[in-house]
Amino acid sequence: MPTLSHLAINADDTAASRAFYRATFGWRFTAWGPPGFYRIPADDPTGPGVTTALQQRRDLLDGPTTGFECTIAVDDLAAVADAARAAGGRTLSEPTTIAGVGHLLWLADPSGNVVGAMNYDDAAG
Repeated sequence: MPTLSHLAINADDTAASRAFYRATFGWRFTAWGPPGFYRIPADDPTGPGVTTALQQRRDLLDGPTTGFECTIAVDDLAAVADAARAAGGRTLSEPTTIAGVGHLLWLADPSGNVVGAMNYDDAAG
């Protein structure tokens, strides 16, 4: 069965985006490879559990690179929203409850990339 092996976040300002993801989710990117490229290995306990890159946005097609929608499991939506705003991000929605799944909040990083924050709760209703 195919599984996700790598996640790349394209950013207009890699320094601002690194600060956002560190403040919001505790991720710690380190410089790796070409200039403007940062990564977290899959086995790094500060990361999301999959090899993750943060890189300067590039235009692979006609227009900016866009990609998959990602949702990060979190314990406290209010704390994550506060951290995101303090780190230059925005909240895009009020928390939404998905019955039997949990509570979902949409955020944007400083480059406008959308990321979901989900507080999983089987009893959500």
